[in-house]
Amino acid sequence: MHIAQEAQERHVLTITVDNEAGILAKIAGLFTARGYNIDSLTVADITDGHDVSRITIVTHGPPPIIDQIRAQLERLVPVHKVTDLTEIGPFVERELALIKVAGTGENRVEALRLADVFRAKVVDTTTSSFVFELTGAPEKIDSFVALMKQLGLVEMGRTGIVGMIRGATAA
Repeated sequence: MHIAQEAQERHVLTITVDNEAGILAKIAGLFTARGYNIDSLTVADITDGHDVSRITIVTHGPPPIIDQIRAQLERLVPVHKVTDLTEIGPFVERELALIKVAGTGENRVEALRLADVFRAKVVDTTTSSFVFELTGAPEKIDSFVALMKQLGLVEMGRTGIVGMIRGATAA
């Protein structure tokens, strides 16, 4: 595999960290210093005491660079664990999107029909618009958004990806 193809390899990293100020900036800085983009970033508190957070980062890069980033992340003091879900094996990833579509007549009917096919939930409605909530793989959301662009897409917001290894064990 030559370098151009390697650079396109997608990786989903989960990072368990102490919930303290500045850690997200340090982590983002590791990517920035190497010129790699973060495609998706989510952060959430995962403990009752609000002292540990889980960061999920989606990025693209050749395996040696991802390995180097992972090793440097592991050396940061507030980092407990770094896992590359892409390398471990099968994992589940999901994203939430809110999609506003304006339209009347046939476009309105078609938007509702497609929302049903995609299992999107109507969370707000007026006589001239809908806000749909859609959860799923990023590709599913991309497909739904592409169809809604033809029917009157007004705006959208996406949460970013959350991923977890399949099976009974923790990553």
